[in-house]
Amino acid sequence: MPAHTSVPVRIRGREFRVRTNGDEETLQRVAKHLDETLTRIEKRTGTVDSLDVALLAGLNLSREVVELRDARASAGAVPGGRLEALTLLAESALQPEG
Repeated sequence: MPAHTSVPVRIRGREFRVRTNGDEETLQRVAKHLDETLTRIEKRTGTVDSLDVALLAGLNLSREVVELRDARASAGAVPGGRLEALTLLAESALQPEG
């Protein structure tokens, strides 16, 4: 298992150090997406309270996640489900009959 590393990310002009066992590039992309979402919501709504902007961003990002999950479920792609089914099929084909 990879060790956790501390990665600096910049959100709303502030630096945060985030511990991750993933790759730094992905974390940077996530932080950038959040920062852009916060900026877009602030401009669109005229809201200046940081908490309100963060809550609205969280709501928008959560909606995106739910829509993606619903789309996957509609397409029959349950996370891990298809891969697991293919693995079981492959394993059953390798087992000797008897």
